[in-house]
Amino acid sequence: MNLLNENPLAGDRKVSTGRRRFNTLRYPVGLPPLDSPQWQSSFRAFGWGMRSVASTVLTLVLFATYLGIGALAHDTHFSLAWALASTAFVWAGPAQIILISTLGSGATIVQAAIAVTVSAIRLFPMVVSVLPMMRTPQTKRRHLILVAHLTAVTLWVECFRFLPLVPRERRIAFIHGLGGGLVCVCLMATTIGYGLAANLSQLLAAAILMLTPLAFLFSTARNCRELADVVALALGLALYPLATMLNSGVDILVSGVAAGTIAYGVHRLRAQA
Repeated sequence: MNLLNENPLAGDRKVSTGRRRFNTLRYPVGLPPLDSPQWQSSFRAFGWGMRSVASTVLTLVLFATYLGIGALAHDTHFSLAWALASTAFVWAGPAQIILISTLGSGATIVQAAIAVTVSAIRLFPMVVSVLPMMRTPQTKRRHLILVAHLTAVTLWVECFRFLPLVPRERRIAFIHGLGGGLVCVCLMATTIGYGLAANLSQLLAAAILMLTPLAFLFSTARNCRELADVVALALGLALYPLATMLNSGVDILVSGVAAGTIAYGVHRLRAQA
């Protein structure tokens, strides 16, 4: 895949000091300095990744979300082992909900697989944007397989916050720790939600699942560092009601592509000015 062979320096473009930013923010992540001896081993970097799970509010959002997913798996008569396996291997809340709901409604495995695959296409640009931030000249493709699997919306958002503070040669190990820690949290939440399913009302379960898109929206807004980021997010929100009038079935895609294209044009004009 070409995305694994991108220039390893490309991922640092958004955080380089030579580019103009609309707004630069520093976050108190609590990681050691880049030249600290604590980054000398991959094992320590993995540990720092695990510790960083506790420093993001998205961990709580994921926990609440997977409570609802565990309850949904119980209500559709799947076993706990099946629910845990789907959490670990699907590793995307919306795709997991699609998988459970389609199979629970009587669809075939092939139909469910197609639906999950289509929903996963949205993650491809995230993987493309994140992997170059971790590559070094010595990085092999096999080193990026687990990272690519772990890259869902939560990890993608947090990569832009954490990775500039991690030495490049330790970023893969760090993400293994961060992603693995998030998976462990979600496995625990799935188990608890599965056990609490009998006492969890449908309204509460729906409200819990609603936390996910809201948290991602606020996190994306928080991580906007350039004017183009702000323009893309604001226009995406503004154009979505208009896109729904088209009744295309891909309203979010239409508004997102339009907003992103306009934001890119703004960025190019500012770069040439």
